[in-house]
Amino acid sequence: MSATVLIALVVLVLAVGLFMSGAIPAVRAFFGYRGKRIVTCPETHKPVSVEVDAKEAAIGAFLREPTLRLNQCSRWPERQDCGQDCLQQIEADPEKCLVWNIVSKWYEGKSCAFCHKPIGPLHHLDHAPALLGPDFKTTEWKRMRPEQLPEVFATHQPVCWNCHIAETFRRLHPELVTNRKPEVKRMG
Repeated sequence: MSATVLIALVVLVLAVGLFMSGAIPAVRAFFGYRGKRIVTCPETHKPVSVEVDAKEAAIGAFLREPTLRLNQCSRWPERQDCGQDCLQQIEADPEKCLVWNIVSKWYEGKSCAFCHKPIGPLHHLDHAPALLGPDFKTTEWKRMRPEQLPEVFATHQPVCWNCHIAETFRRLHPELVTNRKPEVKRMG
């Protein structure tokens, strides 16, 4: 093997090694900072929905210059020039403020208000459970604005997907529903 081929091979291995040492943290940063989050606005002390610029976080991690910036906030465009001090909450615990994690934790251990079956753990590909409001109407939690969820969770009850569909049908098409008294089952 000639010296030039050996030098080229060593340079190639070093380049790949340097690239991979930056690529792995970049991928972690991208996936770690994706998704909507609920934080407390330092200015209003109320919940707001924010989204971190995951692409910029990944580039910063690749270049070893960690940078977090928001690319969305429920108070924008009016307050777009804020200092983004809420990012400290995300840096402290990125998982705790993710909307999906907040919702999953709220449903954990709860049962449906109608059928009383346990809701069970949430999965991204399953039908989402719903909420029963004080007006006795059900709605999917995904239809709520994220910044409303902490307040909604204080006033609503959990409902499984099946009961949500049945109650929605009952509400929208009462002429097609027949209510029957439950029958007492006898042992024969």
